[in-house]
Amino acid sequence: MTPFTVRPISRADLRDFHHVMMQAGMDARSSWNRTTTADLERSLFAGGAGGFVTVNGRGEVVGCVGYRPDGPYTLTLNKLAVLPEVRGEGVGRQLVAEVEGLAHQRGFRRVLLAVSQFNLGAVPFYAHLGYVETSEPYAFASPTSPAPVVMVREVGVNSG
Repeated sequence: MTPFTVRPISRADLRDFHHVMMQAGMDARSSWNRTTTADLERSLFAGGAGGFVTVNGRGEVVGCVGYRPDGPYTLTLNKLAVLPEVRGEGVGRQLVAEVEGLAHQRGFRRVLLAVSQFNLGAVPFYAHLGYVETSEPYAFASPTSPAPVVMVREVGVNSG
């Protein structure tokens, strides 16, 4: 098994981050497929936002995830993608754990995410990690896509 390392994203990673997203195999109807590197730069480097990439032993980016604050208590996880050839090796789980750790460190009480109606196969993955569905709206939903499944996990010391 190839060793993996997670590190914060830099602007130099934007093309690789985008490549991983595009290789993730999202349904062609998803707004995800229309994301550009300029969109990523605006999203990942806005105030309080960021991301992580996972690199293999050869230094190649094989996974990515973004995050952004959504109010004082919530950190929103987004853009989780893993290259198909390394799925099942813990890359996605490791990236989610990084975002959760950062949320806890920054004093957020919970991590929220949205699963596209075109990617419902991801719901069991998040449920296995402790995320539960909620009826609250997703502030960052694309107006041109069906409403996503919103999931949340409490991570803060004073959560609940």
